[in-house]
Amino acid sequence: MTRRSVAEEIESAADRIADMTRADLQIILRRAALMLRNVSGVPLEPATEDALNSIAAEMKIGRSDLIQIVLREWLETNAYLPVVPTIDEESETDGSA
Repeated sequence: MTRRSVAEEIESAADRIADMTRADLQIILRRAALMLRNVSGVPLEPATEDALNSIAAEMKIGRSDLIQIVLREWLETNAYLPVVPTIDEESETDGSA
């Protein structure tokens, strides 16, 4: 069961709460609780958390986007991921190496 389907099921139950049996409502709530319990975040030290939030704000990107960028670059730098070359179409070159 995906998060989206659980969310849709909860919304549907909210729309027809008067028609829901107690047992059905318990099942839906237990699924939602299980889904929430299984969402794992990475606990960070307060100094690291503050640094990430500051950098994300400075770069005007979301915190999770910043974490993905940092992690990908670390994995590429340490040869755990292949480096995908990027070509900057805007840069000017003279054609010599």
